[in-house]
This record gives sequence, structure tokens and C-alpha cells, in this order.
Amino acid sequence: MSEGSIGFIGLGIMGSGMARNLVEAGHSVVVWNRTAARADPLVAAGASLAASPREVAETCSIVMICVSDTPDVVAVATGEGGVLDGVARGGLVVDHSTISPAETIRLGSLANEKGAHWLDAPVSGGSEGAAKGTLSIMVGGEAEQFDRARPYLEAFGTTITHVGGQGAGQLVKLVNQVLVVVNQLAASEALMLAQAGGLDLDKTLAAVKGGAAGSWMLANRGPQMIVRDWSPGFTIDLQQKDLRLVLEAADELGVPALATGLVYQLYRGLQHQGLGSEGNHALVKALEQVAGIRLGD
Repeated sequence: MSEGSIGFIGLGIMGSGMARNLVEAGHSVVVWNRTAARADPLVAAGASLAASPREVAETCSIVMICVSDTPDVVAVATGEGGVLDGVARGGLVVDHSTISPAETIRLGSLANEKGAHWLDAPVSGGSEGAAKGTLSIMVGGEAEQFDRARPYLEAFGTTITHVGGQGAGQLVKLVNQVLVVVNQLAASEALMLAQAGGLDLDKTLAAVKGGAAGSWMLANRGPQMIVRDWSPGFTIDLQQKDLRLVLEAADELGVPALATGLVYQLYRGLQHQGLGSEGNHALVKALEQVAGIRLGD
């Protein structure tokens, strides 16, 4: 059954590509962004512009959110003119942001109190995945609501997995981010070793990326590192926000997160140097500074 218009709130580095894929899939899409000018390309592509998150929720039975951090989701959902002011009974909010699992459960409860539903559905795959429609989406919430949302998630995701109840999607995303940054650290150390040993970096990458040493980060970010292209699929600043959530959850659960903590500190040093807007693969710069050598030299 058609849901009518689909709302999309948050048109940043990830949300813009996701919303565009919804439009290009033929869905009627209503958008809102705090910086209104970012909505212009989507409106030109066929989306409609709402004046507030509340208006999005009043217009659409399914509202998707993709903003930066926990306070941003709280503001969009519960602030004046927020989504939960306008959501109808039976409405569905799908939060694609990466935020606190505990806060997700609280927001989901507030939606449930209004007779509405909440799915936490953070995504992975970088801005490339958002643009190409190849994101991985890990979804927490009611199975019935997951089935309801899935046809729309398929516009920008290829691996879409229901992982449990409210909050489970966010926790799985934190697991994902541990793997992302530790693989990035491994890729950085490995390419630094190749550089120091005088190897051809392109041939080295080609030799190892398809075997047991391979990873998404190595295959996709390794080539960028070799040519010193630091344009972000995901910025250091956003990665740090996610790692803060990982370390908070690990502390609450009593889980050691040694490598993740190391990466967090290395990224912090890069942030202090004003590099927070660079891609998360710029982690290698922290190792370069210690070793006194640079990739590609």
C-alpha cells in the first residue's frame, strides 16, 4: 500500500544523496533542512520543500531523519515545531542518524506515546554509498514497521537488515564503526610499511586487497591515501562523534576498546591541527608525523 509522500529531514553529506535517490526512484518526497539553501537541488529535482519538521510530519506518513548528532535529532524531533508535534497516529519516524542508543529508546518511547512508531536505521557506506544507493542499513524497531519502511529504504540501500528492537540499530552501527576505524588504522600502518620499504604502493594494494587482508576501507580509501586525496566520504569530525558514542557504550557495558580508543586519540590530534573536515582516511597523517615519512614521497 502506498504511503503517499515520504519526508526527509537533513540534507548534509549523507542525507542529500539518500533523498535524491528517493526522488529518482519515483517517490513523492518532502524535504526540510536547517540551512534552507541545501534543499534547492532537491527541489529542482522534484522534491517539495516544507517550512518545518512539524510540517514534514503533518504531510507525510513516513518521515526520515539524517542529521549529525544526538542533540540534533532531539531538536528536530522534540523541539518547537518538531516532528513529534506533527506526527499522526500510526505515523513512522525512521532515524538514519548515528546517535546514542539510550536516547534512541527514549525518543522511540515518546513517539509510541503519540501512537506513532520509531525505527533507528543508521547507515554505513560513506557519501559514495549514499549517492549510488548502495548503503548498508541496520534497523532497530518493530518488525512490522521495518517491513513497512523497507520499500523506501531500498532506494538508497542494498544491505538492509532488521537487527532487533529499538536501539539495536544504533548499537550495531557502533559495532560497525569499531570495524571501520580499526581497519583504517591497519590500512594506514600497512601502507606506511610499504612506503618505508620502497614498494610500489599501487601494486602492493592490488596484491593484498582481494585476499584475507582485504577490507572495504583498504579497497576504497587506500587508493585515495596513495594519491593524497583527503576528500571525505565521512569526515574526521563526524567519525569522532561516532567514536565518542562507541567509547561511552563500551564503558557502560564494561567492554575493552583498546584500538578504538587509540584511534580516537590520534584523530583528536588531527582535529587540533584543523584537519577535522578531511576524510577519515587522513588518519594516516598522524602516523606520518610520528615516522617522519609521507605516503607517495
